Amino acid sequence: MKEAAIPVLIAAAISLLAITTNADEAPAPDAVVDAINGVFGVHQGARPVHAKGTVLSGTFIASPEAASLTTAPHLQAGSSVPVTVRFSNFAGIPTIADNEGLASPRGMAVKFKLADGSDTNIVAHSFNGFPAATTSEFRQLLVALGTSKPDTPKPTPLDTFLGDHPIAKAFLTAAKPNPVSFASLPYYAVNAFKFTNKDGTAAFVRYQILPAGGEHYLNEADAKAAAASYLSDEIKKRVGDGPVTFTLVAQIADAGDKVDNPSIAWPADRKTVSLGTISLTKSAGDDAANKELIFMPNAVPAGIEAADPMIADRGAVYAASFARRNP
Repeated sequence: MKEAAIPVLIAAAISLLAITTNADEAPAPDAVVDAINGVFGVHQGARPVHAKGTVLSGTFIASPEAASLTTAPHLQAGSSVPVTVRFSNFAGIPTIADNEGLASPRGMAVKFKLADGSDTNIVAHSFNGFPAATTSEFRQLLVALGTSKPDTPKPTPLDTFLGDHPIAKAFLTAAKPNPVSFASLPYYAVNAFKFTNKDGTAAFVRYQILPAGGEHYLNEADAKAAAASYLSDEIKKRVGDGPVTFTLVAQIADAGDKVDNPSIAWPADRKTVSLGTISLTKSAGDDAANKELIFMPNAVPAGIEAADPMIADRGAVYAASFARRNP
């Protein structure tokens, strides 16, 4: 995206959401950021969530099959575009150790730099699912987390929320082992998009980003002994030794699959199409060197449309967060 367009996009994204007291409507972006800060605290200049990150750069080359799904320019056969990728730990704590429980799920955000000067982005994490069906429900979970302290009388707000929301409980309690590398994890963009090809045929898809070398995790003893920044150290060394590659995949919805509810993962037997290869070739610095880097999930080119209303909500929340850390 052109630098001059960033303030305009942020202002537009924030304006998408109005303050509301209706529990069924999306909360204001700042209310969501405040709720996240209620869980992890306020850390000046840092993202409220996925605060600790490592940035790499490289290229994306589209597969021959990608154009069968969409006319998006970066997904035409043989198309090659620069990419910037940020790997991150989950918590909104910039000093969190890579082997702490709140560091998972890990994040992978991808920025594709298109020929016209614009960009399009994918925001994904290493768990196939999301704890809430809507932005409003997600904020309720955050408030429950932030107001449930060790000395809070039972049942805590979190106890009550999780009792009524089994998917959120499954998300929070699922095993999330420590990976060997940021490059040894699959990542899932849990919101659905509508792809349209040159013939006008549409399909609903969710992105998956799969490591070329497969999944690999540390055993419990090795994870406990790992250094606080073992993942960021490892990925910088790995990319210095050669390209780090992932396959970008579109999982295609069948009739009846929920496209507007990211808390429900689509079955594993759904058809997938390879969209191309992400090849990372060099470190692009730490977060301090990339303070103005932002990944807007609602920044999409022709041929791709948001299918899940949470995508617009997330864009507005990210914009509000960006404005706070770059006053």
